[in-house]
Formats: sequence, C-alpha cells, structure tokens
Amino acid sequence: MPPAENPISRLTTEGMSRAPNRAMLRGVGFHDEDFTRPMVGVASLFSQITPCNAHLDRLAQRGCEGVRAGGGVPQIFGAPTASDGIMMGHQGMRYSLVSREVIADSLEVVSGGMNHDGLIAFGGCDKNMPGCVMAMARLNIPSIFVYGGSILPGSGPEGKDVDIVSIFEAVGQFQAGTASEEHVYHVECEACPGAGACGGMYTANTMSSAIEAMGLALPWSASTPAVSAAKERESFMAGKALVNLVKKNIRPRDLITRKSLENAYTFVLALGGSTNAVLHLMAIAREAEVEWSLEDFDRIGAKVPHLADLKPGGRYVMNDLHKAGGTPPVLKALLDAGMLHGDCLTCTGQTLAENLKHVKSIYDYRQNVVLPLDAPMHESGHIVILHGNVAPEGAVAKVAGLKERRITGPAKVFDGEEACAAAIAAREITAGDIVVIRGEGPVGGPGMREMLAITGALVGQGLGESVGLITDGRFSGGTHGLVVGHVAPEAWVGGPIAFLRTGDVLTIDADTKTLSAEVSEEEFAQRREGWTAPELRVARGVLAKYARCVRSASEGAVTS
Repeated sequence: MPPAENPISRLTTEGMSRAPNRAMLRGVGFHDEDFTRPMVGVASLFSQITPCNAHLDRLAQRGCEGVRAGGGVPQIFGAPTASDGIMMGHQGMRYSLVSREVIADSLEVVSGGMNHDGLIAFGGCDKNMPGCVMAMARLNIPSIFVYGGSILPGSGPEGKDVDIVSIFEAVGQFQAGTASEEHVYHVECEACPGAGACGGMYTANTMSSAIEAMGLALPWSASTPAVSAAKERESFMAGKALVNLVKKNIRPRDLITRKSLENAYTFVLALGGSTNAVLHLMAIAREAEVEWSLEDFDRIGAKVPHLADLKPGGRYVMNDLHKAGGTPPVLKALLDAGMLHGDCLTCTGQTLAENLKHVKSIYDYRQNVVLPLDAPMHESGHIVILHGNVAPEGAVAKVAGLKERRITGPAKVFDGEEACAAAIAAREITAGDIVVIRGEGPVGGPGMREMLAITGALVGQGLGESVGLITDGRFSGGTHGLVVGHVAPEAWVGGPIAFLRTGDVLTIDADTKTLSAEVSEEEFAQRREGWTAPELRVARGVLAKYARCVRSASEGAVTS
C-alpha cells in the first residue's frame, strides 16, 4: 500500500475512537473524503494593528484555495503580531523580540496540538518571519512561509520618496531646527501609503530575503510588493506547493542546514540587511538543531561584498529592486560568482540551482540598485562581529554606507533609552561622543528594545556620521551610523558595559573588529566590587517569563 497522504493528522481523524474528533471537524466544514487528505495549518498573522499585516487575511485565503487545489484540507488560524514601528521609542518596544517567541509558541501549540500534516504561514512584520520559521523548525512538518510583501514608497516633500525611517529622521531635523512642524506633518502623512512592510532593507525585507535564500519561501517572495496581483498568485501557489511537500515528506530540517544558513546570510550581506538577521538566524539554527555561532557570521562576512544600494545605507527601497528584476536575479548573480551553495533543497522540491536555472542574472538587467561585483558598496560585509573588553561574548556593528568605520571618544553613559532620548532632545550629544545605552538587553530590558528613535534623532540632528553608539539592546533595520548593538554579556547580568562611566575613552573599530574601553582589568574589577544583579524590571506576565528564560544575545536571545 502507498503511504498515507495524512501521516500525522490521521492520529486525530482515523478509527472509531476518533469519531468525536471527526464530529468537531465536520462542524467546521469537513467532508468524508477530507479525513484522508493532508490537513494543513494556515497561520495568518493578519491584524489591523500595522500596515505590514493589514492585508494578510486576503493572502491567507488565497493560500487556503491553493491547499485545496493541491489536494489538502486547509485549517486557517490566527497568531498574534505586534508592530515594531508603532512600539518604537517607548516601553512597548520591550514586547517586540518577546513577540518572536510568542509567535513561535503559538504556531507550535496549534499545529502540534491539531496534528497538522503541514504548515503554511503568512507574516509581514519584523518578528513574524523568524517566529514562524522557528515554529516550523521545531515542529519539523512540511512548511512554507509567505511574506506579505513590502510597502510602496510614499511621496514626500518636493516629490521625494519617503518611508517609515524618513519620519523618525524628520523628528530629529525638527529638534535641530532644520525642519518645520509642517514638514514633519507632511512626511508623517505620506510615509506609509498602504499595506506592506517597511520598504527599505530593514528587518522585514532582510528576513524575507534570508528565508527565500534558505529555501523556505517561493522564489520572488521577498521582492514581490504587498499590493500586487503577483503576491496573490504567489499565495495560491504556495498552498499548492505545501501539499506537494507533504506528499514528498520534505521537512524544514531538510531545508535548514549549515549550507542553507550560509546562503541566507550571504544574501543578507549582499543586500545590506539588518543586524537583526544575526539574532534571528541564530535562533532559527538553534530550533533546527544546526550548529551555528557568531564566528560563522564573521567568517561569511569577511568574503561577501555589500552590493545593493538599498536604504538605510543606500538610496533605494525594495520596490526598486522589484522593478530591477527582483530577488532571484540577485541570487543568480551570487550563484554564478560561486558565493552560494546551489545544491540546497528548497520548498519547490528542487534545489536552489534548479530554481534559478532559467533566471537571468541581475547584471543582465539595466538597473542601478545592485552594484557590480568588482565595484561594490563595500568589499566585505557591512555587519561586523566585534569583541573586546566591553563585549567579551561579542557585539554586532552595522557599517553600511559609512565613510568612517572607526571612532575613539568619550563615553556618555545612559541607563535606559529614555534618559538618552532626553539628552538628545536637549542637544547634549556632540560630535565625537560615544553614546552608551545600557540596561536594554534581553534580561534587563526586558526584551532588547530597538533604538530607531535614538538613531533617527541623531541622524536628523546631523550627528549620524560623527558619534558612536553602543548598547546591550538592538537596532532597527532602519538604523544607520556607527552603531553597535547586542553587547554581551549585558549590563543586567554583570557584563562590562554595566561598569562603564561617562568620560571613559571608548573605541569602536570595525576594521579590527574591536570594541574596547581604556579601562584596565584592575579598574573594571574595582568597579565591579559589591555589585549585585538588580531585580527584574517586571515581576509578572510575559515580560517576566521572558526575562527569566532568555539566553544571551550571543546565543540568539532564545527562550528554548
């Protein structure tokens, strides 16, 4: 007898003892023949909270139609999402990274409990993507991720394209006296013209690109705009492809390997993606039980050029890359250059090289978004892993588009983002300073807040190239400047950053990959004397649970 097409869900539906289970399923529309078909969980992270996810209900329905067309039975269910852009700059941002874990847990609970034979997930905001893929890796049932797609650019003053980062920087310009209230209002009204995730190579587009390169999303998924018929067709085809994976028993851990993680991070570096990729790829690797460390990021970064002239370090947004040809032509160029592993299996059932066989290289198109291999934005990766006496476990720097990759200067130390924001608003930060924001790590935050409001204000005040910034928190994919995040160990657990003082001389050097303070070991030891770990900021609820369970940023800030 051929193997059953519903090898997992039959535990729920087969036999006399499962008559009550079938009765419940009949109540939501199952027919007799459905009990022998693959039962597919369709996770929709639709919400009206954020433009990133406002259209996912429609896409998820197209996915259900594709599952039906492929011979499966879809079961759509919801999962929570929160908006990084809206939570930015206040205490709500503490829930951002936590939401990644909650999303992973939610998908695991539903698909694991329902014995789904496969899982297709639709997400759009920053933490949706890694959260969904982490759940897929845990469950290890045939899975596909569908990215909701990128937002179109808005029309700002003088007809210039604007996006969400434009408004953060406009606030800084207003604080500096270089922009009027009317200018800020204009940018505010135009920055987000409709559905879709933030337009530059920020975290959403970074992770969607990584997932496509890793093989868990269909080709073109990362670059197809949110508001397009092509995205609707992709959603339908993803549903059909998922049923094919079930029938072939191709699972996430067949796709998530050391080679495919190398492909994913290579693509991130070539496109100029977010530092959050380091956290999220580390977490995905851990859930898939693939050996991976900060050294792997550094090893790949040393040999992959930064090619794409995309925001925040460049001029263009994802919609421009879409018009230039999209993500597969860039992958094709990297494959032709020997930078990718073409033998990695993907969710199409074919290898990456087979998917790209009939795709033209991006260099066969007339375009200005992706620079030539021999004339890149920078010859090596724009994300650099730093070590030193401030970050013995490591830290992550983003140097995309920077003219200066080294700074030495006096520290201005702040306990928490709010204290730093107040100092910036009061114009207390000057060129040459190195701003230190501590107490924002995975435990201390809790939740490792992003600092886009801080970096946006500094850029708006004209200080983006002339100050350094280090934190045990994170940075948004929209951040640019000489910034260092993920400093580990974090201040809350007694890392060296806890003992820095205003006036200490610090050095950030992306070329030597160091983050150091001119403070001797003996002086650090004296400052540490009598120190005890502070109590958690919160005592109850999801933030408290997260703070008690979370691992270091150097391990992906995972809770499992």
